[in-house]
Amino acid sequence: MNLRHDAIVLVADGQKYLLLRNQGDFRAPQLAHVVSSARDGAPSRALGSDAPGRAFSRAGGTPSAVADTDLHSEAEARFAGEAAAALASHAGASGDIVVVAPPRTLAVLRRHYDRNVRTRIVAEVDKDLTKHPVDEIAAILTR
Repeated sequence: MNLRHDAIVLVADGQKYLLLRNQGDFRAPQLAHVVSSARDGAPSRALGSDAPGRAFSRAGGTPSAVADTDLHSEAEARFAGEAAAALASHAGASGDIVVVAPPRTLAVLRRHYDRNVRTRIVAEVDKDLTKHPVDEIAAILTR
């Protein structure tokens, strides 16, 4: 993949995101840190402790249990929305955008892109690279 000068790269998962800008050119990319954020990755059991919900039939009968909401997945989805908002605010009006995230996070991010961001995305890479150093991310993307 060729990363043009001033391309923005969003590297995200459900708990951390990095916004990087290519200060080099497509032959020798030099990704520079723009902004990053991380959230506490608490499990669902730590996020809520309500009893399971109950559903009652209109015709009477016995109540049935309703599945618990996966609070961890909801928190990850909210965080992905924050990452998409940060991308929109730092991307400016021109330049390429590359998004790197695991498939599930990519799906959530797509729901949150604004029109400006959506039209400028040149590549989506379905990998989790948030734990890699920035220079290694550049090397992986240019292979």
